[in-house]
Amino acid sequence: MISRISGKVKKKTEAGVLIDVNGISYEVLIPIAVMKTLEASALDGENIELVTYHYYQTDPSRSIPMLIGFLNEIEREFFEEFISVSGVGPKAACRALSLPFSTIADAIDKGDTALLKRLPGIGDQRAREIVAKLQNRVGKFGLIQDKFVKDIQPVKGDVKEEALEVLLQLEYKKKEAQDMINRALVNNPSAKSCEEILNEVYKQKENR
Repeated sequence: MISRISGKVKKKTEAGVLIDVNGISYEVLIPIAVMKTLEASALDGENIELVTYHYYQTDPSRSIPMLIGFLNEIEREFFEEFISVSGVGPKAACRALSLPFSTIADAIDKGDTALLKRLPGIGDQRAREIVAKLQNRVGKFGLIQDKFVKDIQPVKGDVKEEALEVLLQLEYKKKEAQDMINRALVNNPSAKSCEEILNEVYKQKENR
């Protein structure tokens, strides 16, 4: 399983980029929203490192390995949640995720099917299915500050420390992040996981 790729951008393709890794070129599909961020950082000829989602596209006669690239672990995690909706495959999700991930997560959390229907390939029925499947599960992704940030690694340890580490990696100031977590725990003292804390942080941020 390929979970990360690093090399020089050889060229931009219609749906992603070709990355040269020691003389071997890998085609990596890129969600539209992620590509917009990459393009803003002078893409051609640059060295780049991407977190990847590796899967096999199958048809009756063959199975083709595919890579989809993201800036960090949090983006990949949101992508994996998005494709858990029935009928939304990896390639379709690459096309659909054309707005910042935080904007899409916010729309899901609010049940805003009107915004979701603006996503390429997402009609009314699919928008309602996305909300039904993911509402109240993607709040933490609304905290993503959608710009080119350093890679976000998985966090370990005490859940409060986990939540703090995620917010720091999303480029919130330490004092601000600690205050957000403390308020979340006051409002929801039963929160027992990092995700529950971050969802509560997100709700409070929306209500301020």
